[in-house]
Amino acid sequence: MPKFFVDKNNIGEKNIEITGDDAKHISTVLRAKVDEEIIICDGYGTDYLCRLIGINKKQVLAEIIEKYENKNEPELKITLYQGLPKGDKMELVIQKCIEIGVDRIIPVITDNTVVKIGDKAEKKNLRWNKIAEAAAKQCGRGKIPHVDKILSFKDAVETSKTLDGVIIPYENERKKNIREFVKSFRGKSIGIFIGPEGGFSENEITLCMENNISSVSLGKRILRTETAGLVTSVILLYELEGLI
Repeated sequence: MPKFFVDKNNIGEKNIEITGDDAKHISTVLRAKVDEEIIICDGYGTDYLCRLIGINKKQVLAEIIEKYENKNEPELKITLYQGLPKGDKMELVIQKCIEIGVDRIIPVITDNTVVKIGDKAEKKNLRWNKIAEAAAKQCGRGKIPHVDKILSFKDAVETSKTLDGVIIPYENERKKNIREFVKSFRGKSIGIFIGPEGGFSENEITLCMENNISSVSLGKRILRTETAGLVTSVILLYELEGLI
């Protein structure tokens, strides 16, 4: 069943109004008809089963049939600090990580970042957040995880201090694997630092160690940048979600 997010101000006691691109999508792409049912979410964990009662390209009106709590949001809140990769890999990272339950994504410029964003940063961020919204709709999330503005590595490390724990998968780590981190972790929020192609520089690893960011091994194989964050997030959600 199609799902859409709306501003809470568009939700009344009996009806919900959908405007903008979503209204156009419902009327022209889905070709929805009056009396068809859709799910609408307020972005704060509440879903509404609704019946369409009015449709045009600028406005869709839906009648609330049932209101209920969305239970698809993980208790574990993962923030992914993703080193900017080349090409359209960032789009894949955003799409898949939001599908599995990542709470927030922060693009990061690192020493080995090759891609040059420049004055396209704002346009890129808008596109990334549209991809985030589409992924959240597709997998039935109760919120739209946000893709933040691009940060420097130093600023990203600084923001991570508010989290209960932070890890950095590192191919040269030999002593501590992710399983050991999981066993000792206590909390509800985790940050994951993932490098771009080429990984992190020694200076960046040193900065992480100085700021209590745990270096962990993901195993014997070296993963691509677009794979590493996804794999790490899946492991953490699987191991910790039931313990919170």
